[in-house]
Amino acid sequence: MGKDSLVYVEMEISGIVQGVGFRPFVYRLAGRYGVKGSVSNTTDGVNIRVAASRGGLQAFLEALSAEAPPQALIEDIRVAEVSPFHAESFEITTSSHGREKHTLVSPDLATCDDCLRELFDPGDRRYRYPFINCTNCGPRFTIIGDTPYDRPMTTMACFKMCAECEREYHDPSNRRFHAQPNACPSCGPRLWLVDAGGRRIDGDAVSEACAKLGEGKIVAIKGLGGFHLACDATSDGAVSRLRERKRRYAKPLAVMVRDLAEVERYCRVSDEERELLASPRRPIVLLEEMEDSTISRFVAGGLDRQGIFLPYTPLHHLLMHEVDFPLVMTSGNLSSEPIAKGNREAMERLKGIADYFLLHDRDILVRYDDSVSMIFKGREYPIRRARGYAPYPVKLKDDFDVEVLALGAELKNTFCFLRGRHAFVGQHIGDMDTREARQHYEEAMEAVRRLFSLKPQAIAHDLHPEYMTTLMAKEYALPLLGVQHHHAHIVSCMADNAIDGRVIGVSWDGTGYGTDGTVWGGEFLLCDQVSFSRAARLSTYPMPGGEACITEIDRMAGGVLWEVVRDKDEVRNLLSVLCGMSGERAAALVSQLASGFNSPLTSSAGRIFDAAAALMGLRGVAHYEGQAACELEAVAERADSRYPYEVVIGDGLWEIDTRP
Repeated sequence: MGKDSLVYVEMEISGIVQGVGFRPFVYRLAGRYGVKGSVSNTTDGVNIRVAASRGGLQAFLEALSAEAPPQALIEDIRVAEVSPFHAESFEITTSSHGREKHTLVSPDLATCDDCLRELFDPGDRRYRYPFINCTNCGPRFTIIGDTPYDRPMTTMACFKMCAECEREYHDPSNRRFHAQPNACPSCGPRLWLVDAGGRRIDGDAVSEACAKLGEGKIVAIKGLGGFHLACDATSDGAVSRLRERKRRYAKPLAVMVRDLAEVERYCRVSDEERELLASPRRPIVLLEEMEDSTISRFVAGGLDRQGIFLPYTPLHHLLMHEVDFPLVMTSGNLSSEPIAKGNREAMERLKGIADYFLLHDRDILVRYDDSVSMIFKGREYPIRRARGYAPYPVKLKDDFDVEVLALGAELKNTFCFLRGRHAFVGQHIGDMDTREARQHYEEAMEAVRRLFSLKPQAIAHDLHPEYMTTLMAKEYALPLLGVQHHHAHIVSCMADNAIDGRVIGVSWDGTGYGTDGTVWGGEFLLCDQVSFSRAARLSTYPMPGGEACITEIDRMAGGVLWEVVRDKDEVRNLLSVLCGMSGERAAALVSQLASGFNSPLTSSAGRIFDAAAALMGLRGVAHYEGQAACELEAVAERADSRYPYEVVIGDGLWEIDTRP
């Protein structure tokens, strides 16, 4: 074919196109359609230079979108004709490093079926190798120090590939072609088991760890984004010891099971739930537990759902293959602290919790908790967004000119960077009430900012004047934007569902600072992305002791009773009969309510749920935020009646009267 009959173009591909086998895929397409030129990673995504016939170019472009690797997500393909250039073949060339980084980074991906087959094939050179991976699976976000995504930019840089791994890495027909974490037992990361004193345990590390788990021991396991604390999920003794040592006395624990068939031994599973459980994201999925489940009652006491997930790393598969029971796999930390990610850090922070430590020498750059999700009305309903989801951004309908950093709230925190049409929502951080939580927050924020060259020009913060994030906002020498808590909830839902214009938004939660200085939490707002008006609310009740009501929820029951009855003797008696409150404590609470001292009014739905749970005798003290509401939901699922209420129409603000 003559040079004059060729078309010369340059393509810029954006989206998740690094770390998912995209360049090898392009290389193979070029061979199929006789295309010459090159492909390389850039800080914007992937660059392709093509010399081809018009027919070959058209076929190449169509296949580029239609046959992209399963974990790739193409957001945009820009094609421009360029001057003729010399190309005798098609090559993967050295990545280019620009100043601005706009390429998206893939989340970590669960072990693919091909790697799983090799993992358990005695004839394969990676048989039982706990770090097997390829371009379709394995670590990504947790090992990347910078973009473009090349091995020198990852924590695999210190592991020099052996000759066989090098051959695979450079073989276009191999699925490990340019797989950056590629490794094998000869050249890759190693695994070992130690006791709490740091002494190595002889024998196969996985087999020995499984034996210890079978003895009821607690094993700290280094994973993708940090450590798990594992124990036999069917053993009351093991689970109780873990709770006591971890100081997580009531919050439900996640359970890992071998496969979908085993899930069905413990829980009812819909087709949508099966699909979500087995997806490459592998979140913890909340499932309805079966009555004859053998999972310990201490795993999720008082609830009718279990948090179940499947193995997502080769190490998990090896462990679950050897044990004949499900494993509690909960975050490796003391309650309220960030997850541990380094070997030395884990040995120090988890001392006194874990009996043994299953360690490896591949460093983790970013802490990364497990995601939690569920199926609601046939669709996925995310509850905690982290591994498998972050740092992939939410793509917005509108394109914004100003870059903004939103710092998030106090509880269940995450941050968000806004640039253009992308909202980079960080991974789950947790509650911002400790120095360690702030360190985790700043570490995670810096990782996202660095990877995507984010340069915020303004800071958005919650209106609550005492939130740690509100105080942090003042440390930035940038314009500050205070955002009302419930308005933020509604606009986030609008962004998630690509809704714009004016909406009626319903936002119910535990606590949010209102524009009138009171505690909101049961709100009906007329709003758009910019402004809102408060149209209606739930009834307000006093919170005797203020924030003390969040844990001592029988206080909130007293607030509801006082609002309804307004008789000291009757409220004292009802608190004693319904909530089991001592006479002395009930008398003190009623006196506080009568005086109005430190008893702010709240419209919070969360506090109403707390009061209902206390009045029903479910519990008087909450060990974690939202506990009473979760247990109340489990009871309500079995009820066939509805709670009566009235709508009181006022001149400006309507009220949903929930008084019993």
